[in-house]
Amino acid sequence: MTRLALLRHGHTHWNRAGRIQGRSDIPLDEDARAELAGYDLPPPWDGAEIWSSPLKRANETARLVSGRTPQTSDALIEMNWGDWEGLRGVDLIEDGNSGYRHIEDWGWDYRPPNGESPAEVWTRLSPWLSGLQTDTVAVCHIGIMRVILARAWGWDFEGTAPFQIKRNRMYVIDMTTLSPEPDPVRLTKREAV
Repeated sequence: MTRLALLRHGHTHWNRAGRIQGRSDIPLDEDARAELAGYDLPPPWDGAEIWSSPLKRANETARLVSGRTPQTSDALIEMNWGDWEGLRGVDLIEDGNSGYRHIEDWGWDYRPPNGESPAEVWTRLSPWLSGLQTDTVAVCHIGIMRVILARAWGWDFEGTAPFQIKRNRMYVIDMTTLSPEPDPVRLTKREAV
C-alpha cells in the first residue's frame, strides 16, 4: 500500500488579505515561517519521501517541517486562476458579472477566465500520482488538495465538501484504492532545545 499525505503550505501576506494566489510565486510571511519552524512531520511520515510544488510558499513549508530539501514537481503547482489571480474572492462575488462562484457550485468543468478547471488539474496531476512508489508527503496548495481529495471522497464540487482543509494537518490517501483516511494527521510540535 502506498499512501500520500497532502499538506497545505503556510500563510502568505496574500492569503491573509484574501487574494487568489494561483501560480503567483508569493513567499511565506514571517509569522508563517516562525510558526512552521515549531513543527515536525510526525512518525512515520518523518521518513517518507518529501515533495513540494516548486512555488516558494510550498517549498519553504516542506523544508521547515521536514528538515530536508523536497523533490519538486510542476504537477503540484497551484490551479491556474487566470484573470482572477491577485484579486479577492469577496470582491469577485460582489461583482455579479465576474462569473466567480463558490466552490460548492463549481462542478469539475468550472474554469476561471484564462485559467484551469478542476478536471484539467486532475489530468495534470494523474501522471505524477500514478508514479508514486512509496509513502509520500506532498506540500502543495489548497486547489491541488481539493482536486485529489474530491476524487478520493467522490465529491463532484457540488454542495458541501465532505472534508475541510486546515493548515498544519496532513490529509492521507491510500493510493492503491484512492480512498481517504477519515481524519487528518496533525503535525507535531517540535521540542524546545
